[in-house]
Amino acid sequence: MAGCTSIRQSRGYVVDALLVDAIQPGIDNQRSVEMTLGRPSFTSQYGTPTWYYVSSVTGQRAMSSPKIRSHSVLAVQFDASGNVTSTDRTGIDRVAFLSPDGDETPTLGRERGFLEDLFGNIGTVGAPGAGAPQ
Repeated sequence: MAGCTSIRQSRGYVVDALLVDAIQPGIDNQRSVEMTLGRPSFTSQYGTPTWYYVSSVTGQRAMSSPKIRSHSVLAVQFDASGNVTSTDRTGIDRVAFLSPDGDETPTLGRERGFLEDLFGNIGTVGAPGAGAPQ
């Protein structure tokens, strides 16, 4: 019976609703957000400065793949001077589920066999255009 129980794992930011609700646009800045929520999971690289706090809870039963039970993203946007302009929470409805097609990633170019991989560089050492020896 114990083998049928679900294994639950939390990943990422552990959401505390009281702390999240304490972040107020127009009042807080980057320093106060970091002191309240901690460092973000990741930050935006382009556009409006945004900090993202990502949280997921997965569950897995014996002999099965893990399934996402809950997922949330808190996005805190800042203006140019570092003051909070808005906060936005999204859930699992915004998660994109991908299904890979097969076990290999297709690549351009010709397929090489085992022997070509093994013996393909014989004769190229010191060949013209192969670069200077180091």
